[in-house]
Amino acid sequence: MSRETVHVMGRTPAAPDAVWAVARDFCGAWHPGLATIAAERSATGAEIRRFTAHGEDTVYREQLIYRSDSDRTLAYTHLEGIRGADRYTARLTISPSAAGSVINWSAEIVAPPTRAAEIANGTKPIFEAGIDALSTATTALTTPEPTLPDAPLETRILPGTPQLALTHTPAKPGPLILFLHGIGGARGNWNAQLRAAGNLAQAAALDLRGYGDSTLGFRQSTIDDYCEDILRVMAAFNAEKLILCGLSYGSWIATSFAMRHPDKLAGLVLSGGCTGMSEAGPEEREAFRVSREVPLDAGQTPADFAPAVVNVIAGPNASDTIRAELLASMSAIPAATYRDALRCFTNPLERFDFARLAMPTLLMTGEHDRLAPPTEIRAVAGRITDAAPLPDVRFEVIADAGHVCNVAQPAAYNRPLLQFLRRVLA
Repeated sequence: MSRETVHVMGRTPAAPDAVWAVARDFCGAWHPGLATIAAERSATGAEIRRFTAHGEDTVYREQLIYRSDSDRTLAYTHLEGIRGADRYTARLTISPSAAGSVINWSAEIVAPPTRAAEIANGTKPIFEAGIDALSTATTALTTPEPTLPDAPLETRILPGTPQLALTHTPAKPGPLILFLHGIGGARGNWNAQLRAAGNLAQAAALDLRGYGDSTLGFRQSTIDDYCEDILRVMAAFNAEKLILCGLSYGSWIATSFAMRHPDKLAGLVLSGGCTGMSEAGPEEREAFRVSREVPLDAGQTPADFAPAVVNVIAGPNASDTIRAELLASMSAIPAATYRDALRCFTNPLERFDFARLAMPTLLMTGEHDRLAPPTEIRAVAGRITDAAPLPDVRFEVIADAGHVCNVAQPAAYNRPLLQFLRRVLA
């Protein structure tokens, strides 16, 4: 097999958002070479476009494998129609420039040597014609997100060891949407998401063991314990499938669950993190644990150092109301719970195999997140896209948000979340 690459670049005075408003429509008929186009869905809900070109009878099918509205980027892979192609993946990116926008369209082709060159030669004029069409883009009207009522919230306690406490919305058919908070959080951090997501499916936010109204077990918690807790919640809510949504520590737990039980997930949402300390060396993990246990060893509680933590996790423009919510969450954590979570977090059992993330996956992080900055989470999204057999990945940066991006900018966070949920639940 031979590998060929194609790269075409164009410039336009049109604003990046205007160009992206057209280009992001994966199943839209904006390319001049299209004779017909129709939208399909994969078994997991990924977008597929089925099209024909002018002057041809061949039916082509391509699947969207990556999209980011905040980065104005999409990538797709060939499923059917390109004769002799072992693999064909392409990426389209719209970037701002001083004079408007830069459009980059590239493809990587794997095929027998002669055929790879033929495909590359045929691809270049297709990309050039598409870029010419995008260069004439004008500001497109965007469809506003529908306004949803606030779903009612209820409390449920699952007795046992540990006792597990949840806030949830009324029962609906289909997957359960389960939210997992961060190491300095609580289930109440997800109320804005519960009220919105509860319109689409039953949604619940869990107090992790030892937090809020949940209790610790009889021994040091492990990641397997957290996964067992999630299975208990599934059984209690009679859920056959989950859409698991985590923040920071909760994202690491959610990804760990996905490694163990990928068949139980209809979707995965990872906010402000993913890998946790699973890729850190022993010395780095130990230094992290020791530095955060120093105040606990000196007799302090999380309430004593909560103001310093909030200064790190809050964005630079966080309002007093947001800071107060984050401060309250951190201050309410018992010292024993915080120590238990730290020791679990710094003793990961594995390095993640991203090839197991075959379910639709949404990654988000705050623009000003100092613990999981956009560059880091963007790279993780890329690694999942590269590793999964047929990926379905979306990555978004939540503008003007710090680490706890769902609390800092709930409306901006809910927009991609609800778009993702609607697609997965359809």
